[in-house]
Amino acid sequence: MAPWEAYKLYLSPQAYVFEPTMGGGGADKEYLIINRNDDESDPSSNPPALSLSSTLPAYTKGCKTLSVLGILGLLPLHTTHFLVVITSRSHVTNITKDAPVYMATDFRLFPISAKADKSLLVKHPVEKTLIELLKGHLYSAPFYFSYGWDLTSSLQRQSSLPPGGAPWQRADERFFWNRHLSSPLIEACTSNTGTDLGRFILPCIFGFLSLKTASINGHDFLFGLIARRSRHRAGTRYFSRGVDAEGNVSNFNETEQFVLLDGSASQVPSGKAGQLKFSYVQTRGSVPVYWAEVNNLRYKPDLVVMEREETQHATRLHFERQVATYGDNYLVNLVNQKGYEKAVKDAYERAVRSLANDRVHYTYYDFHHECKGMKFEKVWDLVTKLEKMGLRSSDWFQGDGENVSKQSSVVRTNCMDCLDRTNVVQSTLGKWVLTYQLRKAGILGEEEWVDDPKHAKYLFRNVWADHADGVSLAYSGTGALKTDFTRTGKRSWGGAAQDGVNSVTRYVKNNFTDGPRQDGYDLFTGAWTPAKGVQGTKRSLTVRAMPYVLLFALSMLILAAILPHHTHNVAPSTLPRQEEAAAHGGKGGPTATYLLLWTGVLAFALRFILDQGVEFVAYPTLNRGVYEENIRYDGSGWTSGRNGRGPGGVKGKWGGNRKGGRYSGMGRGFVAEVAEKGREVVGAGAKGSGNADNRRGYAAEQ
Repeated sequence: MAPWEAYKLYLSPQAYVFEPTMGGGGADKEYLIINRNDDESDPSSNPPALSLSSTLPAYTKGCKTLSVLGILGLLPLHTTHFLVVITSRSHVTNITKDAPVYMATDFRLFPISAKADKSLLVKHPVEKTLIELLKGHLYSAPFYFSYGWDLTSSLQRQSSLPPGGAPWQRADERFFWNRHLSSPLIEACTSNTGTDLGRFILPCIFGFLSLKTASINGHDFLFGLIARRSRHRAGTRYFSRGVDAEGNVSNFNETEQFVLLDGSASQVPSGKAGQLKFSYVQTRGSVPVYWAEVNNLRYKPDLVVMEREETQHATRLHFERQVATYGDNYLVNLVNQKGYEKAVKDAYERAVRSLANDRVHYTYYDFHHECKGMKFEKVWDLVTKLEKMGLRSSDWFQGDGENVSKQSSVVRTNCMDCLDRTNVVQSTLGKWVLTYQLRKAGILGEEEWVDDPKHAKYLFRNVWADHADGVSLAYSGTGALKTDFTRTGKRSWGGAAQDGVNSVTRYVKNNFTDGPRQDGYDLFTGAWTPAKGVQGTKRSLTVRAMPYVLLFALSMLILAAILPHHTHNVAPSTLPRQEEAAAHGGKGGPTATYLLLWTGVLAFALRFILDQGVEFVAYPTLNRGVYEENIRYDGSGWTSGRNGRGPGGVKGKWGGNRKGGRYSGMGRGFVAEVAEKGREVVGAGAKGSGNADNRRGYAAEQ
């Protein structure tokens, strides 16, 4: 079933009406009608009525219209559902002649409730903030989509599916990023056989995609790399770690490296389908036990590894699902075996031992120890180790339209973040397999490697480095570290310096901007719904004032340092000068009392902020209870300390209940502070439509 590719959207007070204008594979035109007259006193439990019509309703005459390129779906916010559509796109590549791939670049949001009042909603603190979170996610996430290719599924999965069916039915639900928004349309398809909205549902992925034309030894082919980010337990670096009760892990990505060739000519001009396809899939994901890192303004957050009764069940559920999906799992654990990370390594190994699953093969590789001195080429020792464990260089997907050879295992790699060290290992495995694939295709000789030809070497390395940056941006907020090795094949001091810059940037973002970003993930994926409510978070006046005290004290010291000593035009009581005491034998410059005063104030404010660090971190607020639980956890397990939760702390330890400084409240959230101000408006259930912004995707045209 081919989806519709473009629409004319009629903006009527009675309904939003979509008229297909392109695509559909020759199907008869039907109009999608989204009713705006329903009572939405509880948006999360009352989705709008959807229907199809063979004719355009009369009430659309004279209405405003809008060109739309895709429907992301319907999202319940605080006062009403919002319709989210794609209005602009950029062409990324063509996987086949009939399968262009696009990235969504602009969006529009429309309130479903006909009672929505634009001016009221602009002032509505909760709804306005939720809209900003939604828009922030839309414009920061790379949404890839195709009308003719299932981006959610690997080549192997596509080959195993029966023909036919709507795109949403064929999609891999893990990577169907707008699945939550599409739920009302999908429910209409499944609950009423007479309302088949399948052509209106457009699955998108959040990840990375690159497809390049390569040439080796006179043979042209297409080399592609795609990363699919799971919508389950999605989030940001320090606010999403470990496993949940359903066996989902944070930062789970499926990476597929693929090659398209064409018959004996071995040429695949851009836009032409390859008759021969090679594919190799790898995965990455957080260590599947219960653990967290508590942000507290320190460079390294407090590590908490929780020993819970449900850990074994969650870990088992995770790997049963992975084995069912991919076959044998080769687990590569790259976390450090000493220091801060050791507790995570030990917990992982205990969890894997408890599985007693002969299809789960665990190996540990101390990346930083083995590759010290920037000798990252030693990662090849890990490949040799995996071969001895049973991993085969010939275990990949190959299809030529008639004969299919399937990949029967997967390498699942992790470090602490599943980013930088993981990228180095995955790119090495990708090069290893690609070499054997191209040898089998007759493009490489038996002794040649894929990075022997200079052009192919740089192409392969740069695509993998771009992939590393794409995965890292979604999770940490910056590009990946160690990509100089991925791009050039060797570590450099310049690359190390860039890693330093990225590390500092990560620190700032992880402490001060990732809270709203996590809220955006939770809102879009359905991890938070309006039924859960928004709770206010109050910080004491002292906590709210302390950053200003620190800045003022710092300003006073800077003024004393930069103002000329002979200046008397600045208030003498503010900047006392020793020139005034020179007649008594003194020297010029600020008085010692002045310097001591403001230095003391500065030190006090800084000490207070560090002691109460969690109060100053921009924690997420939509699912606030999750982070409160991590901060307050006092059960069995390991903690590296309890910093930022009052004066003092405890040293890291295993065993019984932990005791330490008492937590006094959550950090500043993006939604929380406006929630208190809007409590009366929230209680009234005011309806509205938000900020009319023609470019940034929100307009409540009626």
